[in-house]
Amino acid sequence: MRLKNKIAVVTGGSRGIGQAISELFAKEGATVIIVDLLPQGQKVADDINANGGKAEFHSVSVTDKMAIESLFAATNEKHGSLDILVNNAGITRDRTLEKMSEDEWDAVIDVNLKGVFLCTQAAAPYMKANKYGRIVSAASNVGLRGNFGQTNYAATKAGVIAMSKTWTMELGKHGITANAIAPGFTMTDMVDKIPQEHFAAIKESIPLKTVAQPIDIAYGYLYLASDEARFVSGICLTIDGGTSR
Repeated sequence: MRLKNKIAVVTGGSRGIGQAISELFAKEGATVIIVDLLPQGQKVADDINANGGKAEFHSVSVTDKMAIESLFAATNEKHGSLDILVNNAGITRDRTLEKMSEDEWDAVIDVNLKGVFLCTQAAAPYMKANKYGRIVSAASNVGLRGNFGQTNYAATKAGVIAMSKTWTMELGKHGITANAIAPGFTMTDMVDKIPQEHFAAIKESIPLKTVAQPIDIAYGYLYLASDEARFVSGICLTIDGGTSR
């Protein structure tokens, strides 16, 4: 087991890529702390426990500084460490530049960027105390190349990459790595909403001619969270079938 006895917090762990990460990490021996506002997170945790893994669900917003700090403190006290933080929670509010409202901008920045900042800031002291930590945050290939109608989303994902590189410099001496993962189109609820004709064009544009499944992305998180990646820090691992070649 590659994550045996590790304590892993996964934000947005109730569905899609986050669910795949939660289930895979539990299978690899981690105790998974699922942090999400979606109630199905409880079922994900229950299913993991029923299948012999270890998981907890906590309905907490990543934008609530006090609640996050309280949860992380309780997690460290209960389990004795906080080894892995997966900053996966994210939202979209797509609209072109001239039509995007300030509320749509603020909502995406608040969850996708500020939420990652708050969670990492809260986790860092426990990782420093244990001289060990793995921080893996959700970027996107959109953060590398932009995307029509996603000014807010692209800005947050580029910011996640930059923050990860900064944390590498600030936290590395404490045995903590910080990396980002940039998925391409992945079969999640977001992609399910795309009209079929547009989906066909997207699929054709990917060199591998297929769309990722959540587990394809989860394996990237597993690698960066494991001791196999102990000397990997400050990178953005792109998993998009060659789209960002």
